[in-house]
Amino acid sequence: MKVNMSVIVCLSGGLIGGASLQADTSSPDPAVVRSAIEKSILLLEKTTAGASEHNRCFTCHGHAMPVVTFVEARRRGFLIDEKNFKAQVKHTLTDLARGKKRYLEGKGQGGGYTRAGYALWSLRQAGWKPNEVTEYVSGYLVHDQKAERWPSNGNRPPTERSAFTTTYLALMGVDGFGTVEQAEKIAVRKKKALAWLLKSEAKETEDRVFHLLALDHLKADQKVVKEAVKALREAQRKDGGWAQLPKMESDAYATGSVLYALYQGGGMKADDAVYQRGVKYLLETQKEDGSWHVRSRSKPFQTYYESGYPHKKDQFISMAAGSWASLALLFTISVEEAVKE
Repeated sequence: MKVNMSVIVCLSGGLIGGASLQADTSSPDPAVVRSAIEKSILLLEKTTAGASEHNRCFTCHGHAMPVVTFVEARRRGFLIDEKNFKAQVKHTLTDLARGKKRYLEGKGQGGGYTRAGYALWSLRQAGWKPNEVTEYVSGYLVHDQKAERWPSNGNRPPTERSAFTTTYLALMGVDGFGTVEQAEKIAVRKKKALAWLLKSEAKETEDRVFHLLALDHLKADQKVVKEAVKALREAQRKDGGWAQLPKMESDAYATGSVLYALYQGGGMKADDAVYQRGVKYLLETQKEDGSWHVRSRSKPFQTYYESGYPHKKDQFISMAAGSWASLALLFTISVEEAVKE
């Protein structure tokens, strides 16, 4: 893989999370960052294939998140397995096609709005063009004109519980694949969604991440966006990471997703001291095999199978964490410099 890394500047001291931190004058070695990304991508490619082999259904952790990661990696100069990439996009579309009748009835597939939202988000990131499948899935996302948000149909934290998560994903889906005929319904849902976002309190890290992303997507007042950014900045731990809940320890899922939100929705630069501390945390907690281990707090209901990602019963959340962490690391790489190479 050929990547030209942008210079990662040194950290400065300051107040993070209300605690005074000693200035750290070291900076991550670009080669170390590149190696961490490479190892993670190879593992994610292996496990997306494994997930598709053992489960014909689309999954948020096993298909959507890795596909989004592969797209970003390719943009920033990394070589990806194009055959595998196309296979995962096809797997997603095939799964959505099986649910056609239920989508047209306004019922959706198992996982509801979360599943539909993650699927369309990944297809949008992959550059997929609108077709019949995306049309009836986006139609399902806007069929309920009375709703002010898109609720999660499950209780599998952190990925599948927050209405903030589902709402952002649904917004991305309908904006990417909504049709001319759906335009009026989409406009109504977006207006209601913004009103809900402005009055709703984000309590957990997952909430705050997607609250910020949704506010930015809907072009909310910058004062509100800055407040959302501040809440995430102040939640950073002394170890440089973020936790899913106040009483939990920092982990790669929370840290990677927060850095993604700060970069994509909050306009934070990758050389910001807060971002740099997060990068260091991710580098320090990555395993030799390229994975990150995050303990699951969801009650399992699916038949257990080995996808190829390590950490046994924690493999699903850990795989999602691997994607979020990789995305956060990828943002430290200049697209412009990568293209020059």
